[in-house]
Amino acid sequence: MKIAIVEDDINMRKSLEIAMSDYKEYEIKTFKNAKDALKSLDDSFDLVITDINMPGMDGIELVKTLNGKFEVIIMTGNATLQRAIESIHLGVKDFLLKPFDVDTLVAAIQRESDVQTAKKKVAKKNTKKTKNGFLGSSKALEGVLKIATKAAKTDASILLLGQSGVGKEVFANYIHENSPRAKKPFIAINMAAIPENLIESELFGFEKGAFTDASEAKAGQFELANGGTLFLDEIGEMPYGVQAKLLRALQEKEVRRLGASKSIKIDIRIVSATNANLLDKIKNAEFREDLYYRLNTIPLHIPPLKERKDEILQIAQAMCAINCTKYEFELKTFSKEAENTLLNYTWPGNIRELISVVERAVILSEDLEITSEELFIQNRIN
Repeated sequence: MKIAIVEDDINMRKSLEIAMSDYKEYEIKTFKNAKDALKSLDDSFDLVITDINMPGMDGIELVKTLNGKFEVIIMTGNATLQRAIESIHLGVKDFLLKPFDVDTLVAAIQRESDVQTAKKKVAKKNTKKTKNGFLGSSKALEGVLKIATKAAKTDASILLLGQSGVGKEVFANYIHENSPRAKKPFIAINMAAIPENLIESELFGFEKGAFTDASEAKAGQFELANGGTLFLDEIGEMPYGVQAKLLRALQEKEVRRLGASKSIKIDIRIVSATNANLLDKIKNAEFREDLYYRLNTIPLHIPPLKERKDEILQIAQAMCAINCTKYEFELKTFSKEAENTLLNYTWPGNIRELISVVERAVILSEDLEITSEELFIQNRIN
């Protein structure tokens, strides 16, 4: 297992290097800051362990930038509840409070190793392709993937369309991983998750003193994605005023940080996604028509889960195994009636809802066989 440790304190960093050298099953590489780590992190790494409080980019910013590409364990000497909650919302697996002994760290690493092993076994058993990021396969999915694979080989802008929860970010990752930019960064940003007044600085960055709280310069997501792919999720929620600056960045292939006098050249591929009707937004003067055509070179319509029924049990079984490992339960299975219930439900929340239903059933079920009643969706079947 290859592990990246990001720690700015040289004494702590060296101590971890020495302590972990006794564990030959782990290959450890340390970094003194997040930016150095981002330059070196690639698909050979299995886990990132990072401090929170570091100069420049802190641990939380690093987790956001990684955007789920790597599993993360946070360590800090002065944790606050708010920071802990924020890290958990970002998908961080463990939160270790300094000082801790090496056994505590190794136990956290081993828990993550067990989960990753379970995921690999499930992927091998339940999917036709083990490297495409999807937990199941269906004719509908394969049809979309065929188009996505062709589009991925080019630098054309791709607009992912579909209901909420259909897996648009998984598709964006797939496009990146199958493109000539696969070894470069994949950066995802959700327009709906960022306050309107912060979107511009988040995208384009800022110089020190650009505004009241700008105590130091910060690179924007365009710069961080340079050479790779920038995924703009919920693009329909981008403020109208920022859309013009996005269009200019795409046309001129350069960005200018807030407060900067010079522009920075960029080389990125844009993939965007929305569950909104952008044509209606254009009619209502909420979305620029010229930006729409710039982003919509190749539209990719992702069908809802109810049209990909072959995937339902594959995804459910995969997530069941993963959650059993996560919560250290014996492996559970679905009864025949539970499988029929899963297949007959319409899944308005799509894959996101299915994953939630399965996790809840794994936790609340009494025996090793999950019953139909323990899915708690019978009353919603149409």
